[in-house]
Amino acid sequence: MNERPMVRIQSVRKRFGPLEVLKGVSLDVPAGEVVCVVGPSGSGKSTLLRCVNRLETIDSGRVWVNGELMGYEERGGRLHALRPAELCRQRRGIGMVFQRFHLFPHRTALENVMEGPVTVLRTPAARARREAGELLDRVGLADRAHHYPAQLSGGQQQRVAIARSLAMRPHLMLFDEPTSALDPELVQEVLAVMRDLAASGMTMMVVTHEMAFAREVGDQLVFMDHGVVLERGHPREVLTAPRHERLRAFLGQVG
Repeated sequence: MNERPMVRIQSVRKRFGPLEVLKGVSLDVPAGEVVCVVGPSGSGKSTLLRCVNRLETIDSGRVWVNGELMGYEERGGRLHALRPAELCRQRRGIGMVFQRFHLFPHRTALENVMEGPVTVLRTPAARARREAGELLDRVGLADRAHHYPAQLSGGQQQRVAIARSLAMRPHLMLFDEPTSALDPELVQEVLAVMRDLAASGMTMMVVTHEMAFAREVGDQLVFMDHGVVLERGHPREVLTAPRHERLRAFLGQVG
């Protein structure tokens, strides 16, 4: 019996003015798997990720996460947009880590991680503080709990951002080029945290140019170009013997 995928993307289209960024993309992400999405700039990768948690409204198609239709409910065969409070409830189960860290500059690392559980989940402050400390320890930053973002390196700030997402107890994590804003020597410390997450069974969609990470950690590699999925499969197979000429050219550029 086939298990329901954690994410089901069905014929999703998205247009920004005259530019169609996504042209009928369909993709399943099984629970517990890591799907790495790669492709040149402007191929629609980040937009696809943002459509999953409804940071972007799709023009047509549907997205389900953990069995729930994102952004809508179906009544009498017609779709009705969810109220903002219901959409926020759906998003609570989806963590997202961006290129930039978006930490509160006036709050410590510990306070940044506590913020969501206290204000959104109504977790008692003492429990939120204890769990935030445990998460900072998990990402290797227990000794930086009381530092402010300006006192942390880019890699450390990104690890705080990951801990902040995990504090909401998500069933899905979305990573949008999480290492692209980092100096090269800081990239590996963030990827190490992501490897640990993958090993723990977290379902992840990762937009990345880190091909070594995709090969090592990914269960599926998806190559996008001009708003369509051109090739997909197990990362080692796709990267070793790409079938599509466009993918071969892309891999030649990224090394």
